[in-house]
Amino acid sequence: MTLDVNLVNPLDDERWEALAEHHPQSSAFHTVGWLRALAQTYGYRPLVLTTARAGESLNNGLLLCAVKSWLTGKRLVSLPFADHCELLLEGQQQAAEFGKWLQAESAAWDYIELRTRSQATLPGAENAQRYWFHELDLAPSLEQLFQSLHKSSIQRKVRRAEKEGLSYEAGRSPHLIEEFYRLLLMTRRRHRLFPQPRNWFTNLTACLGDKLQVRIARKDGAPIAAMITLKHRATVIYKYGCSDERWHQLGGMAFLFWKLIEESKAAGAAIIDFGRSDGDNPGLVIFKDRFGTRRTELVYQRYRNVEARKSAGIGGARMMRRVCSLLPDSLLTISGRLLYRHLG
Repeated sequence: MTLDVNLVNPLDDERWEALAEHHPQSSAFHTVGWLRALAQTYGYRPLVLTTARAGESLNNGLLLCAVKSWLTGKRLVSLPFADHCELLLEGQQQAAEFGKWLQAESAAWDYIELRTRSQATLPGAENAQRYWFHELDLAPSLEQLFQSLHKSSIQRKVRRAEKEGLSYEAGRSPHLIEEFYRLLLMTRRRHRLFPQPRNWFTNLTACLGDKLQVRIARKDGAPIAAMITLKHRATVIYKYGCSDERWHQLGGMAFLFWKLIEESKAAGAAIIDFGRSDGDNPGLVIFKDRFGTRRTELVYQRYRNVEARKSAGIGGARMMRRVCSLLPDSLLTISGRLLYRHLG
């Protein structure tokens, strides 16, 4: 069987927007809003592989972005800065045929990376990075959800936050984005990581509209913890979180997660996607486990150009992290704006 593959620009073709909105395997990362923010911030060019011809209904699609970097390699990624991105295909046979197409196309790139959760079997693909993926089922009652929280480290912190009188605000205003970003800079510095460009968050907010929420916890009016969440149908995604470590004892992040659970449950959401955790970050893995989440393995797959360097996309990222640890605060934001696109 030879697959007739056609290319679609998802930013211009209304058929993709319809598929991303209604396909049972789609997420917020498939939406035109996420793709447009990627294009506006980083200049990535999204494309969709599909068997549909012009004028036909779009019933399948494999979403990719081209990332061309002198530092971390030239690659196709599904999808930059997304924890996962399913192949919106029709069955294993079709996945196998698309896999053959990708295997042939990989000769033009350092590698092609697929970040699927379903682990569809794709011919010629090799396993790459491995992560833990966490999600919380909101079917139990709110009382049951609270009881499923770890008693000493999460329940206790939520009660401590309430006792300390932490205030809470959610929305999408420029002021909330600015408060979030100041906390993000503190957190990225603490973890020796470049911060995302400020305009990534302003672009995301503009492109996703009310599907994005900024949540802030404050002590006496001062922001001490923040998160950004995305919503797609019945799933809420925890995407970014940050905090001021001087106030960690007040339980600001636990407080925000509990507010997220309460509000998501009340709004009729079925799942909270807690995102991925790196296996060599056991502290983050345990933290997410303690909210009663279900943990599964997330394995990215790659088609690698055998002629390309073996460490494409890895050595450059490690070097950037080392540089980050040496930079003064005044240069950290500028460096993130210039270099973050290389990490997609």
